[in-house]
Parts: sequence; structure tokens; C-alpha cells
Amino acid sequence: MNPLNYYVYYKFDPARVADLRTVVEKLFMQVSAASGIQGEWQRRRDDPSTFMEIYLDVMDAAQFDRALAGAIEQSGFADLGIQRVTEIFQCA
Repeated sequence: MNPLNYYVYYKFDPARVADLRTVVEKLFMQVSAASGIQGEWQRRRDDPSTFMEIYLDVMDAAQFDRALAGAIEQSGFADLGIQRVTEIFQCA
């Protein structure tokens, strides 16, 4: 099976990026501890309100999905009320 790459994007007020950064760092620590996958955080160049989390080389999608869902709840990310959009790709 080919590894999967997760791309999760969302909008957030760029004036509050410090608040979001703290939560995302907790989220990444929890995802990494539960799955071994380290996330990467990016901001769209032409729209500072659009952010993206990237998780590469996911081999066990079910296990990773559980780890990510748990981390969203435990990190406080869910409390921010942000609508997350997830796209999952694999090598062609």
C-alpha cells in the first residue's frame, strides 16, 4: 500500500495567530506521540488567514485518523470552532 499524505486547511483570524500556534503545537505533539507522524504547519502566501497542516507518509489511515481526532479534542483545537477541510492524497 502506498503511504498517504494528509492536507488539512482552515481559515483563522491572522491577528490571533499566536493563540492558534499554541494549540497547533499541542495538536502536533499529541499526534506525533500517538502515531509517530510529525505535522508541518504552513500559511498561504497570498491569504494570511488560510493555514494548512500537512502529515506525510501515513501508512495506517485508520490509526492515524483516530490519533488526529483525539488530538483535535485533547489539544483544545475543537474549542476554537474552526471548520477543518481534509484532503488525502497518495502517490500516483
